[in-house]
Amino acid sequence: MRSSTWQALGNVYVLVEPRASRLDAEAVRSLVGEADGVLEVVAHDDEGLEVVIWNPDGSRAELSGNGTRIAASWHFEQTGTQSVRVLVAGRSVAARRLDDGLVEQELGPVQVAPPEVIGRWTVTPVSVGNPHAVVLGDPAEIATVGPALERHERFPERTNVQVARIDGPGVVTARVWERGVGETASSGTSAVAVAAATHGEGEVLVRFPGGDLRVRIHGGRAFLIAPLATRVA
Repeated sequence: MRSSTWQALGNVYVLVEPRASRLDAEAVRSLVGEADGVLEVVAHDDEGLEVVIWNPDGSRAELSGNGTRIAASWHFEQTGTQSVRVLVAGRSVAARRLDDGLVEQELGPVQVAPPEVIGRWTVTPVSVGNPHAVVLGDPAEIATVGPALERHERFPERTNVQVARIDGPGVVTARVWERGVGETASSGTSAVAVAAATHGEGEVLVRFPGGDLRVRIHGGRAFLIAPLATRVA
């Protein structure tokens, strides 16, 4: 099995290259180690690739902004191309390499539901192809808010959770609790969810412990700009 370890703003994934036999939950749990998940490349050519995103607990994620950027960065390294489409769980993510070491991804439609009270918190549910629950408050409270909301009965399939603080127009600080993972240093789809819940359309800088992500939402579609992922092992 050919694999490598990559990081995107502190979000670490083991990338497994195409192979004859597919991974299962048990194989993922034995492979993941201290990483935030496994990216299984199931198909790849010069035009694009298809991946399965696995959480450390052996469950699958519908989408990951950092994960698909890692997959795109691996593709750029393999092919020397400057753009790619990454297919994950039926959703196509377009990524293109910019001149300044950044990658722009079009993650697709984002949907924001009205805020609702869940337990002790006012929560804004957001869909970015995967589920999110955004809470305005002190990001340091993520260790309490995250596990409580991830498995709340309101979210039968569980949810990703963000606690966000608006620092000013177009600037938000947040921490994230990823479904099936726990707290992670950053998250691309979480950045989109936070930007959509706090600002709606427009450009937003989302600050995570692992680094900053730039989000642009236009016409209900989300674009994410962040540094190229890097190989660490």
